[in-house]
Amino acid sequence: MTIELTRFDATEHISEPEDQAELLADALASGDVHTIAAAIGIVARARGMTELAKETGIKRQALYRALSVDGNPTLETMLKVLPALGLRMKFEAAA
Repeated sequence: MTIELTRFDATEHISEPEDQAELLADALASGDVHTIAAAIGIVARARGMTELAKETGIKRQALYRALSVDGNPTLETMLKVLPALGLRMKFEAAA
């Protein structure tokens, strides 16, 4: 008997902004740059990568590369992508 597996796609399960924020918070808590980039990529795909590319002026293929598990987006990319996704970075003093 052969078992057929399908790849899990989180974008199908995080349509609500609260779910997306929770995913990003968990990724940030990991402290791993690749996990954070991939989580932002999941949110971007859930909201529509083509529209994000139009809004940011960054080519869609470049967004896919930067916002993947192997990606390492620049600060410039993040400063364009996050506001386009309705997100913002916030800094606070460490305790």
